[in-house]
Amino acid sequence: MERKVVLITGCSSGIGLHLALRLAADPSGSFKVYATLRDLGSQGPLWEGARARGCPPGSLETLQLDVTDSGSVAAARDRVAEGRVDILVCNAGRGLLGPLEAHAAEAVGSVLDVNVAGTVRTLQAFLPDMKRRRAGRVLVTGSVGGLMGLPFNAVYCASKFALEGLCESLAVLLPPFGVHISLIECGPVRTAFQEKLEGGPGGVLGSADPQTRALFSRYQRHCQRLFREAAQDPEDVVQVFLRALRAPRPALRYFSTERFLPLAGLRLSDPGGSRYVDAMHRAVFSEPEEGEARDAPGGLQGP
Repeated sequence: MERKVVLITGCSSGIGLHLALRLAADPSGSFKVYATLRDLGSQGPLWEGARARGCPPGSLETLQLDVTDSGSVAAARDRVAEGRVDILVCNAGRGLLGPLEAHAAEAVGSVLDVNVAGTVRTLQAFLPDMKRRRAGRVLVTGSVGGLMGLPFNAVYCASKFALEGLCESLAVLLPPFGVHISLIECGPVRTAFQEKLEGGPGGVLGSADPQTRALFSRYQRHCQRLFREAAQDPEDVVQVFLRALRAPRPALRYFSTERFLPLAGLRLSDPGGSRYVDAMHRAVFSEPEEGEARDAPGGLQGP
């Protein structure tokens, strides 16, 4: 049985690392996994996990791939088995948290470069061969922040909204080529992603007005509660990737959790947007004090 060749971006930690290990250790031996990292100096946890899971020799290989560098993407493609990738997972991503006016131009550009342009570069490198062979799967790590706007995540949401348009457009085009693309829409996940956020908690707020700083403090409390109640383990999210990967007729979107579907549904069913804006504002900023009962607007539990 010929093994499926899988290439995953962003494997230094979190979802990418867990997915790479899960596929490499698959008992069927069906996958040859290329786990890519921007910095190969951070591959230690990946190999520690491979040893712990007993990944067979040859099932896992690491490659340097920086999605912001077209040359790096091309070099990784050329090192993969004759350029053939059966399953491409675009997982590399970066966040940016805080008031819009507090973000440096470089930080904004970095998020858009990694999340949007980086995904485009990766797809441009690997899609042509999939189309020539009339076969391929593409999985893209999406977010509920690509389906609805979240306060203090304006640039991150902009990048994830862009991925929705990118993938939906390709989904319409690719079926005649035997290629399928799916977004895995994630909610909060217990990974190092939060710790690596540019402009994360404790970041620069000096350029924001006092009211915005107070709202940001409320938002931080909301997020802390949300992560306590709803954050998923990466292994649970990996299960959703596997379901999309193995589906005979893959859907465009898979959701790692149903918790946020009511708000997402409200946004889609409210063309004018006013009801969604009001509901999200109340869900996030009407945070009760510790020990008080929470009354979510309209029965909705916002992200």
